[in-house]
Amino acid sequence: MKIAFLDRSTIGPSVHISKPTFPHDWVEYDNTSPEEVLEKLHGVQICITNKVPLSTDVLKQLPDLKLICIAATGYDKVDIATCDELGIVVSNVRGYAVNTVPEHAFALIFALRRSLVGYREDVINGEWQKSGKFCFFNHPIKDLAGSRLGIIGSGTLGKGTARIGEALGMDVVFAERKGATEVRVGYTAWQEVITTSDVISLHTPLTPETRGIISTPEFEAMPQKPIVINTSRGGLVDEAALVQALDKQQIAAAGFDVLTTEPPQEDNPLLSILERPNVIVTPHVAWASEEAMQTLWDQLISHMESFQKGTPTNAVGRKGS
Repeated sequence: MKIAFLDRSTIGPSVHISKPTFPHDWVEYDNTSPEEVLEKLHGVQICITNKVPLSTDVLKQLPDLKLICIAATGYDKVDIATCDELGIVVSNVRGYAVNTVPEHAFALIFALRRSLVGYREDVINGEWQKSGKFCFFNHPIKDLAGSRLGIIGSGTLGKGTARIGEALGMDVVFAERKGATEVRVGYTAWQEVITTSDVISLHTPLTPETRGIISTPEFEAMPQKPIVINTSRGGLVDEAALVQALDKQQIAAAGFDVLTTEPPQEDNPLLSILERPNVIVTPHVAWASEEAMQTLWDQLISHMESFQKGTPTNAVGRKGS
C-alpha cells in the first residue's frame, strides 16, 4: 500500500505525524501544484490532501487510487461524483474544530467590541504617555453581556459559538435561512437577526445559495451597527460591500479569518483597510489550534485504518450513504 501526502505544509509543525499500523510505503510533499498531482500520485492507493485539487481529468488517470483522505471538513477540492463513478472512497474530518473555531470567533469579538487593537496602537504610538491622564477614551468600549449575538449557521461550530455567547450573558439567536417563508422552531427570522443583532457571526458552508449571503441590502438594514465576524468561508460576505458598510458606518467593525481568494489577491478591497482599528483579518487560522490539528491528524489515520479493514469511516458521496 502506497500512501502520498500532497501538502504537508498545510498542517502545523507541532503536529505529530503518526503513520498507519498496516504495512505501507509513505511519501509526503510540502506542497503540490495542480500540474504535479498526476506524477506524485502515480501508483498511489491512498492520497492525503488538504487544499490540492483532484479534478475529474486527473482522477481518471489514477487507476490505483482507492482512498482520498481530506485533511479538512470541506471537500469541494475533490470531484466527488467522479470518485463515486470510479469507486474511490473519499473521507473527510469532522468535529475536530469544535473548540478552536468558536474560540477564535470570540477572540475577534472581544478584541473588536472592546477596541483592543485601537488602544494597543495608542499605547505603542505614545498617546497614553502624552495624555497626562490615567486613561482616555479614543475608541468605543462595549460589554457583551446583554447584547444580541446573531448566528448564521446552526451546525457544530455555530452551536459551539452559541454556548460561549450564552455563558457570557448574551442573547443568542440562530438565523433562519435567508428567503425562507417559514421560521422553524429554535430559529429567528433572517431579517430580524440582521436588524437586531449587535454581533453577527457566520458559521455556514459556502454553497451557491449562501455565496454573498450578506451584501449591501443586509448592511443597509443593520441599525444596530453590529460587528460582523466570519470564521467560516470566504465568499459568504461581499467584501467590497463590507468595506463600503464600514466607510458608511453601517457596521461597527469586521473580524475575518477567511477571504474569497486565499491567499488574497492585491485587489482585495479588505487589504486597503487593514490598518483601521476596527478591522481584524487573520490568515485562515481559526481551525489551527495545536489541539485541533492533532485531533484532525489522528482522525485521518483512523480513516486509513478503517478503510484497510473494509469499513470506511466519514465517507462522503455515495460511498458515505
